[in-house]
Amino acid sequence: PRFDIILLPQNVGKRKAQIAAIRRSHGDLVLNVDSDTILASDVITKLVPKMQDPAVGAAMGQLTASNRSDSWLTRLIDMEYWLACNEERAAQARFGAVMCCCGPCAMYRRSALVMLLDQYESQFFRGKPSDFGEDRHLTILMLKAGFRTEYVPSAIAATVVPNKLGPYLRQQLRWARSTFRDTLLGLRLLPGLNRFLTLDVVGQNLGPLLLALSVLTALAQLALTGTAPWWTVLMIVAMTMIRCSIVAFRARQLRFLGFLCTHSSTFFCC
Repeated sequence: PRFDIILLPQNVGKRKAQIAAIRRSHGDLVLNVDSDTILASDVITKLVPKMQDPAVGAAMGQLTASNRSDSWLTRLIDMEYWLACNEERAAQARFGAVMCCCGPCAMYRRSALVMLLDQYESQFFRGKPSDFGEDRHLTILMLKAGFRTEYVPSAIAATVVPNKLGPYLRQQLRWARSTFRDTLLGLRLLPGLNRFLTLDVVGQNLGPLLLALSVLTALAQLALTGTAPWWTVLMIVAMTMIRCSIVAFRARQLRFLGFLCTHSSTFFCC
């Protein structure tokens, strides 16, 4: 009796389903949960205090991999989620704007959502209605409307992650497309935000491109001169060692030290 189940006539995708539910909602706050996610019992009580500030439009919780023990890949993704939440999102929240409130666990102010629904629904990409990047786009719209977005590390949500390389790479490609596309939409936001957020957004977009260029240059050097670009390799390894050592100390989890080898290799594969 406490729930209103909405059965749509066909599969219209995540965005349309969200909009249908939001338009029929009546509470002050809306909790978005992906279908493959399990929430801790205290998630709502952890998120609601952040939303008591009327300047906050959305708040997200910390993500973990519910199937972490399935394979080496799921263990790596679980650690990557920790990094994304407790380094990237936490730092962004410190300066008032989490740039993407992730779908598995995000709470929104309904009054703000209602105001933004038409823009959210009418997004097009290459002449067609957009069918990816919902979480990031909705967050950008929230920031453009003047709201803050927050991260709550104590609100834990466990979500299913890909356990095979093919689905994982397709997921990452989809997320990368969303990052590049919605960064362009959000460029006008940056002058009004903290300078750290500008640096962070620029790094997220230019970093992988510069890294790919450096790897291609190193391979060309190896092919043309027969000499290995040791300085490039040592720099990447050193940066990875520093990052993973700091994370292992902060999280009090030695597993992040084992992340060193595989994380270094992902720099070359990204």
